[in-house]
Amino acid sequence: MILVIINNKIFLYICTVESKISVFGGDIKSPLFILETMLKDKVEVLLDSFFKERTNLFLIELSVSADNKIRVIIDGDDGVTLRDCIDTSRQIEHNLDREEQDFSLEVTSAGATEPIVNIRQYNKNIGRTLEVITTGDEKFEGTLTDIIGNGIKLEWKTKEPKPVGKGKITVKKEKILSFEDITKAKVMITF
Repeated sequence: MILVIINNKIFLYICTVESKISVFGGDIKSPLFILETMLKDKVEVLLDSFFKERTNLFLIELSVSADNKIRVIIDGDDGVTLRDCIDTSRQIEHNLDREEQDFSLEVTSAGATEPIVNIRQYNKNIGRTLEVITTGDEKFEGTLTDIIGNGIKLEWKTKEPKPVGKGKITVKKEKILSFEDITKAKVMITF
């Protein structure tokens, strides 16, 4: 519920965070949405500053919910330690004023089964098995062997019929995929 006073008239609005309010024939974003956006902008600035100092770390995802729950997912070129999450949390926590705006904060590392969303994540996964889906809905599963220019190189083995005679032989295949052709990529966990 939002109380707005315009020209000494009181308007009471019931709306969700992403709704619009009609005022004098025009639509504007709700005040809650604006506050959420402002908080997100502040956190982005704090994180940019932090990642300039800690160049081995990078942002995967930042979200701010309607109830000011800040969720930050980070990754690193050499992985993420507990100390990295603590330092990231402190960068945000110590630079926001709780009296101005109350919030909760969660800082985590990217999970092993989460999709790869940053090109830097490919480097740390060389030698691991990836499942990659392309813009043409092709699906490849293979070992990430190299980062080549604007893409990756996958290798895998498959059984194919012998050119002569019965039976099958194992053949090594490879595929080079450009980053712009990849719609989804994730590390396959094998036991």
